[in-house]
Amino acid sequence: MTQTTIRPFAATAAPVVAAPVEHRRVRRLGPGRSVPFARAIGPVLLLGVWALASATGRLDPRILPAPWSVVSTGVRLWNSGTLGPDLAISLQRAGEGFAIGLLAGVALALIAGLSRVGAALIDGNVQVNRALPILGMIPLFILWLGIGETFKITIIAIAVYIPIYINLSAALSAIDQRYVELAETVGLSRWQFVRQVVIPGALPGFFTGLRLGVTGSWLALVVVEEVNATSGLGYLMYQQATYGLIDSVVVGLAIYGIWGFASDLIVRLIERRVLSWRRTLAG
Repeated sequence: MTQTTIRPFAATAAPVVAAPVEHRRVRRLGPGRSVPFARAIGPVLLLGVWALASATGRLDPRILPAPWSVVSTGVRLWNSGTLGPDLAISLQRAGEGFAIGLLAGVALALIAGLSRVGAALIDGNVQVNRALPILGMIPLFILWLGIGETFKITIIAIAVYIPIYINLSAALSAIDQRYVELAETVGLSRWQFVRQVVIPGALPGFFTGLRLGVTGSWLALVVVEEVNATSGLGYLMYQQATYGLIDSVVVGLAIYGIWGFASDLIVRLIERRVLSWRRTLAG
C-alpha cells in the first residue's frame, strides 16, 4: 500500500517576495523655507556696499556722501528745527491724499465691478486718466485749484486711487461666475452676496492695489513738493540742492525710502493677517 505524505502549505507554496518599494524623491518646486527678515537683507547689503565704497575712497563724496555723513546731516537738520516741521507737513499731505484716493478707488471699483451701468460710466474714464501722466496734469490742476494744499492733495489722491481701482476692479471681474450662480441659488441677499462672495474674492487684488497706492502717494508727494511748495520734505530737498548741499538731498531721499519701505511692510503685515486662510508661495 502506497503512503501519501501531506506537506504543510507553507512548505509547498513558493516563497512570497515583497516587491521593492520605490522611494521616489519628490522634487520641490517651491521657493523653499522662509528666511527671517528677508525684506531687510537687500537694503542692509546695499548699505554695507555703500559704506565700504565710501570708507575705501572708491566712492566720490561729491557724487554720493558717506552714510555717516548723511546721518550727521540729518541729526543737524533735526536739531536746528528745520527737518521736523517739514516732515510733519509732508506726512499730513500724504495721509490726506492717501485717504481720499483710497476711498475713491474702492468706491469706484465697487460701482464698476458690481454694475454693468457703473462699468460703462466709470471704467473708460479711469482708463483714460490712467494713461495721462501726473506730471503733465500738474499745470492744468494749478490753473484749476491754485498752488495751495488742495492742488497737492488732489495730485496725491489721483496717484493713489488709480492703482487701487485697477487692481480691485480686476479682482472683482475675476470672481468665478459659478459662485454668483450658487449665491443666487441659495437665495443670498445683496449684502450677504457682497460679504460672503465679493469681499473674500476681491481682497487679494485690493491689497495689491493698496501697496501700489501707498507707494504712489510718496512718489506724488515728492513731485508736488518739489514743483511748487513752500514747505515739506520735497521743498527742503529742492532748497538744499540749489546750494549744492548734496548731503541734505540724500537725507530727504533716505527718509522717503524709509517711509515707503515701512508703509509697504505695514500693508504686507495687514494682508498676511487678513488673508491668513490663503496658502501661497509667499508662505
